[in-house]
Amino acid sequence: MPDRVKERLSGKLPRRWLVAAGLAIAAVVILYGGYQMFRLSRTVQDPRNQTFMQWFSGNEATREALVTAQREACPGAPFILPADGYIGLLYGDPRGPYSASRPHQGIDIFSPTGPGETPVYAAYDGYLTREADWTSSVIIRVPDDPLQPGRQIWLYYAHMANQAGTEDFIEDAFPPGTHEVFVPQGTLIGYTGDYNGNSLRRVSVHLHFSIVLDDGQGHYRNELEFANTLDPSLYLGMDLNYACVEGIPDCTPDPLCAEAISSWGN
Repeated sequence: MPDRVKERLSGKLPRRWLVAAGLAIAAVVILYGGYQMFRLSRTVQDPRNQTFMQWFSGNEATREALVTAQREACPGAPFILPADGYIGLLYGDPRGPYSASRPHQGIDIFSPTGPGETPVYAAYDGYLTREADWTSSVIIRVPDDPLQPGRQIWLYYAHMANQAGTEDFIEDAFPPGTHEVFVPQGTLIGYTGDYNGNSLRRVSVHLHFSIVLDDGQGHYRNELEFANTLDPSLYLGMDLNYACVEGIPDCTPDPLCAEAISSWGN
């Protein structure tokens, strides 16, 4: 019986097949490594990422210059900024841990203080709910969208607890199980934290804020899906879309550019 047939019958692959498979795997590894290097190169060159590097490695004065403090609504905008800080991750942001296919569905406002110190406020009048199993999050129902009357939207806040999840920084007035408590715009909701659930990925102290669409049945959609969210730029009167920001986000009469990244809900 030929050796080749014996090898197949015995379950062994010919050596040349093993070599070819090894070369194919090596090629995939090299291509993947090259792609990651390309992404890293683009990230380092991205001017938006320069401010990230300044924030995490700069001194107090450098960090202070990156902070947006906007306690009043920008001219013509209905919402107030829910917390002061460095708006580091933007709406539609493809930078890690996100990607072009799964971009950031809100904004992340990084705090210049430690956990439990930077206040978080209601961006607009609404009805606050905190589900019974929510450690660090609340959601506010806005019955009438100020930019599209007749549509109901939801404002989602997250990361308001310590890293271990043993202490939350949400006001005592909103314990787990809170349902439909009216909060006027500017109401103190809690303080920023660095809780990230059961994820192994640690996060810096910040507030994640997003605007979530209603499902048509009076409930909020899954906030983790980008298509279920709205660009906060027009609501806050600030350039918060990844494609539009050139410097530090600030009040502007034209917060959206032609290249703005958009979900189907916008």
